[in-house]
Order: sequence, then structure tokens, then C-alpha cells
Amino acid sequence: MRVIITGATGMVGEGVLHECLHHVDVDQVLVINRRTCGVTHPKLKEIIHTDFHHLFPIREELAGYNACFFCLGVSSVGMKEPEYYRLTYTLTMHMAELLSAQNPEMTFCYVSGAGTDSSEKGRQMWARVKGKTENDLMKLPFKQVYNFRPGIIEPTKGLKNTLSFYKYLGWLLPLIKIIGPNYISSLREIGLAMIHAVTKGYDKKILEVKDIKQLTL
Repeated sequence: MRVIITGATGMVGEGVLHECLHHVDVDQVLVINRRTCGVTHPKLKEIIHTDFHHLFPIREELAGYNACFFCLGVSSVGMKEPEYYRLTYTLTMHMAELLSAQNPEMTFCYVSGAGTDSSEKGRQMWARVKGKTENDLMKLPFKQVYNFRPGIIEPTKGLKNTLSFYKYLGWLLPLIKIIGPNYISSLREIGLAMIHAVTKGYDKKILEVKDIKQLTL
């Protein structure tokens, strides 16, 4: 596998990168970041590019890959819909359209989130935008598109971009695993599920928490 990862300076992207670098089926990893992820590894190449809405200058470097794990995202808290739409839907589709044109055998894995609205008509702004992004990604000429909808995420020990929620309330995670196992998955499970989506495939295009866990087996 030759994998492109976005969002490697965030919690999910860092966790997915960690799994890719340590997985025997992954030969090469390209990360595209606005700032360095601070990781060095023989498999890893990093491109620092500040504007994901204008990828033309690096387009040639994005050819020759057969998987993209798109983990880049922003919080909708305090954000108006036009700006959230630009940073979520427009940015993602711009990169996906370029990748699908250059890499027709690529499998594209997109991280949206539990509660994403496939109807695009719900009351929650972020869920509508994420739903439209999922729907339109599945129309692109990739080999496969999988939309990952994790809920609560158990972090991987030792990684540096764990969100403060998990640092201070991590003691709740064992309890959540017992009372709501279909609402929680680990970063390791998300990373492995993405890798297995490429190598094994899956019969659903939208993966909820239980599907993510199933795909790690």
C-alpha cells in the first residue's frame, strides 16, 4: 500500500499515521500538513503545504498512491455555516477530485463522525455539511470510498495530539466500553480498519463504530 494521510497533526490523523508506519502492508506514507507532524520514519515523506484549497503546485507529488486516509477536519463550534462549509466540504472535495483524477485505483477513506446526516436536511449544521461531503465523495471515480463515523475515541498511549477531553476524562473510557460499546472505538481500531478497508474491502460504504470494530478482525 502507498498511502496519503491528511490531518496528521491532529489526534485521529496522528493515530492513523502511527498504525500505518507500523503495519507490514503499508510500504509508503505521504503526509500533507500545514506544519510538520514531527515524525521521522523510513516509510514517511512529508509535504508542508499551507493552502489545501490550492493544491496545483504539489499535484505531481500526489500521483502513484492507492489509498488516502483523509483525517483533516475542523470543529464547528463558534463557526458560521459558510466558513464551516468551505473548510469541510469545499476543501475535502477539492483534494478528492484531484486525487481521483490522478489515482483511479485509489481507495478513499474519509473521517466524518457519529451523527453525520446523510439526508443533508437535519437541524445540525455540521451533520448536514458532513453528510453532503460523504454523499459527494461517493460520486467520485475512486476504486472505493468509505466514510468512517467514529464516536468516542480511545487514544493511543504515547501520542502527543490527544485532545484534552481524553487526557482529563480518560478514566471514564472503561465504563463507556461496558455500558455503550457501540459508541467507542480506539485510535488503533480506526487505523487498522482503514488499512483493512483497502486490503480486504467492506460491504458498507458508511462505517459506524460497530463496523469499524468488525473491520479490524
